[in-house]
Amino acid sequence: MSKSDKYPAESGRRRFVKGVVGGAALAGVGAMGSATVNTLTTAGGVGGGATVATTIAKTGGPAPRGLPQIPLRVTDDGFIEGIWPETQTVTQEGQEIQVAQEELGGKTYSGEWFQYCGVESQENIAPDFESDNLFRAAPGKYDWQDETYDAGERIHVDDFENYDTWGNGIGDDGVGKPASVTWRSEDAETNLNAIVIRSPRIEEAVANSDDEWLQASTDMGFIAYLNVCTHFCCIPDYKVLEESARYDAANGTYCVCHQSVYDPFTLEEALFIARPRPEE
Repeated sequence: MSKSDKYPAESGRRRFVKGVVGGAALAGVGAMGSATVNTLTTAGGVGGGATVATTIAKTGGPAPRGLPQIPLRVTDDGFIEGIWPETQTVTQEGQEIQVAQEELGGKTYSGEWFQYCGVESQENIAPDFESDNLFRAAPGKYDWQDETYDAGERIHVDDFENYDTWGNGIGDDGVGKPASVTWRSEDAETNLNAIVIRSPRIEEAVANSDDEWLQASTDMGFIAYLNVCTHFCCIPDYKVLEESARYDAANGTYCVCHQSVYDPFTLEEALFIARPRPEE
């Protein structure tokens, strides 16, 4: 699909089916891996505290835990949409506050998953920030993406048709086709940076397991995660740097700052202390 094309009325595209089962390729799904507790470094604020997030697995380097997964779905017109939890009012330490939290795929999915590395101070992480939640192109990482989209355009399922053969000379071909995106960043002062990948490994996982979370948080082979390293808050890369092969990360997500490595095709749970959002 080109920059100007619209989604065709009859495409024959494969649609996600809720009854499809998932998982052997995601061997770590549901395991309490990478369970680490960070020191709470900001005083005051609202929300935050002990949180169990579903993450892509941390497999090497100094990062304390994996990168938080962003549940997603493919819309009826073929765009990729991150799921944001419903806004609720709860009582915390005697004070009524708003939180983004809902039950999804048998887990408690919370906006607190993303409250680290200063992200908690961004307006687009506030529970009631208004956004269409669609992933939008962020240029500079992948040639195919820069040739297809202008910055800020919505990414579309049709542009991932060659996901099972795509390659760029880094690692193996056919592992997964990525896009560098922003999320909930329209009309916000600061971007939320994320990576979306369409991969046969995700499809195989869904087809070979009855994992409820995997079915609810992925769609048509797409998976997404917040692209902020949990070590020193750098921006990692998926299939970008040749250097990543030295750290067994040619087919994974690699942070050049301190060589932390993540596996976007293995999910695990991580216990950490989500930092509080600033007082409104």
